[in-house]
Amino acid sequence: MHSTITAVILAAGKGTRMKSRRAKVLHEVFFKPMLHHVLDSVHRAGIKQTVVIVGHQRDAVLASIAEYGCSPVVQEEQLGTGHAVLCTETACENNDQIMILCGDTPLVRPETLQALAKAHAETNSTVTLMTTLLEDPFGYGRIISDQEGNILEIVEQKDADPAQRAIKEINAGIYLVNREFLFAALQQVGTDNSQGEVYLTDIIAIANREGHKVHKFIHPQAIDVLGVNSRVELAQADKELQMRHNRTIMLSGVTLYSPETILIAPNCTIGQDSVIESGVLISGRSTIGSEVHLETGVVLDNCRLGDNSVVGAHSVLHNSTIEEREHIPPLTYRVG
Repeated sequence: MHSTITAVILAAGKGTRMKSRRAKVLHEVFFKPMLHHVLDSVHRAGIKQTVVIVGHQRDAVLASIAEYGCSPVVQEEQLGTGHAVLCTETACENNDQIMILCGDTPLVRPETLQALAKAHAETNSTVTLMTTLLEDPFGYGRIISDQEGNILEIVEQKDADPAQRAIKEINAGIYLVNREFLFAALQQVGTDNSQGEVYLTDIIAIANREGHKVHKFIHPQAIDVLGVNSRVELAQADKELQMRHNRTIMLSGVTLYSPETILIAPNCTIGQDSVIESGVLISGRSTIGSEVHLETGVVLDNCRLGDNSVVGAHSVLHNSTIEEREHIPPLTYRVG
């Protein structure tokens, strides 16, 4: 669909607020590293070419995404987001448009990226920036707009004055930019800011100064585009993905009691008219038939359950096959 777009994913940072020895983008959210969720959304949006910028723990990050067939680019020194994107100039030569995303936004949906691309094309813009509104915008770059609502620039939290800090509209960190303009603009960006870094956000002011069309794409659901910067936000993202998945399962004809307490891996299948009680965990590639009843607190890992079977409360089954109409008593522990 978007054969002219190359996706560039920023995955070079340490993520100091995670308080972890592991690279931030490798922290798991809903059964896989958060970077994988971003790559999956890019792929499902129809974007074929992806460049991933790595730096901190690059070997571990590259090993994790080997199956995705991305083009890796190494940012040797962490000199800011603008510098990171500048490192991809050679890798991005094939396409006219560059979509820039962060590797720590596991909730971004493919439909959101498709809508961004559509708006960019329809408005014939040089730069399209995704923004959203937050009640508590602390820590995010604020969107400075004119009277008509045109975006003028982005001011980072550390560089913002009190009036700018009161602005609720924030930079969601997802851009779609004309390639020639992007790399020409990044060559001009200085490091005159509180961080002494090359800010990617400065391309907005440069585009305006040079008379390019800058489009603001406001995404109404803030949670979809927010980054994960701490263990608290990691838990929130995990919960959101869990509930999205459980909603899909319920709409397919499965009853979930207390769905917020039920965790079902994305590779599992569950037949219609099955009933799952609270506190159940289903992982691996489990296959559950129709009209199955899983009582409270059941744990299944890589199991196959026949139609009309029942698993009693607080049973734990690993690599097990349960026959049709079989009834497993409560508190059973079984491997194989």
